[in-house]
Amino acid sequence: MDRAAGLDRALREVLKPWRSPLARHDPAKVLLDLALTLALGGDACSDLAAVRAEPTVFGPVASDPTLSRTIARLAGDVDKVLAAVNTARATARARVWATAGANAPDHARDAVHPLVIDLDATLVTAHSEKQNAAPTFKRGFGFHPLCAFVDHGPDGTGVPVAVLLRAGNAGSNTAADHLTVISQALAQIPGNTRGKSVLVRIDGAGSSHKVIEALTRRRLAYSVGFTLPDNTPDLLKLIPEHVWAPAYDAVDQVRDGAWVAELTHLMDLTGWPPGMRVIVRKERPHPGAQLRFEDVDGMRITAFVTNSTRGQLADLELRHRRRARCEDRIRLAKDTGLANLPLHSFAANQIRCAIVALAAEITAWMQMLALHGHAARRWEPRSLRFRLFTIPATLARSGRRVRLHLAARSPFAGLVLTGLDRLAGLDPG
Repeated sequence: MDRAAGLDRALREVLKPWRSPLARHDPAKVLLDLALTLALGGDACSDLAAVRAEPTVFGPVASDPTLSRTIARLAGDVDKVLAAVNTARATARARVWATAGANAPDHARDAVHPLVIDLDATLVTAHSEKQNAAPTFKRGFGFHPLCAFVDHGPDGTGVPVAVLLRAGNAGSNTAADHLTVISQALAQIPGNTRGKSVLVRIDGAGSSHKVIEALTRRRLAYSVGFTLPDNTPDLLKLIPEHVWAPAYDAVDQVRDGAWVAELTHLMDLTGWPPGMRVIVRKERPHPGAQLRFEDVDGMRITAFVTNSTRGQLADLELRHRRRARCEDRIRLAKDTGLANLPLHSFAANQIRCAIVALAAEITAWMQMLALHGHAARRWEPRSLRFRLFTIPATLARSGRRVRLHLAARSPFAGLVLTGLDRLAGLDPG
């Protein structure tokens, strides 16, 4: 997949300054082999042995000591290396999305159907002393990376476009970190990243003046969780009952016992950017749910802000709640190596996070280009590994050609062959 996307060539080009003159293994190949290991379900760096065992398929693969030396060399100049890797990723992404056409996440995007970038942070436990590992707000110990994901929509999965590794005690609502990740994410998006055809979704951690002001200056659409003031019960009483519109559930059907309304005109929004709308949702808690102090008259109250002017309130509120897909993206990233940051130095673990992003992208791009039109386009990594990546096969040489023979008894062999044919038909660039 890295060859079809041109990722191998792009990485080789940008990582030339870090290749030793007498080195046998190119650092780009080393990083991609480790990314492939993570995509296949590996966790520790030593799991590279599984890839090394198949030189006919994967070519020469570096030894564990060579891998360690390569990562250490790259970590010694981590800021420039990460910038170079991000440049290669952006180049490959532009090629993949252009090749995917109607199956690309940015196809036919506009203000009504924008390209969605979700931001969220997660906790990664460190099981031993590592540089910058620290106690977390959940009384654990480790790191607190902040991630940005492009949502491929209901027909696809998603992919991390930025992963900012932070110490475990980093704040959840640090505006500077959010702005850094947003800038890194936008740099990965092909074409023009201004205008409301790009939507940035964040939970309540992003509801700071600095973040929303920056999004407004960039002329981006946003949908951000919002903390309501203490006098919210009084404000809600000012909204007539007929103004409340029924809210939708996850499948666009009216949700019984849930309503939405706009609160903008009832609040003092002095100091906030112009055009910011406050939309509030009230709903009856699910049976057995624990009541909260901020519940009003037995109703669960949540709110978000947006600068979108098109669409019904219920549609905008449902669009915001679909930010929960970001939780799935984080879970899948952890299943592709993010759950374990095994290296000691902080810089080396930053390189590890970049490799995790590469692994997730290789998987998502493969699904986009090879599996479109099939339910496998949405399969999670574990399903892909069990159903597609572990089909018994043999390699045969005949007429100076190497042929891959898949076990005909596998129910997914036909799907694999279809995907391989699609990838083989792509222009190698």
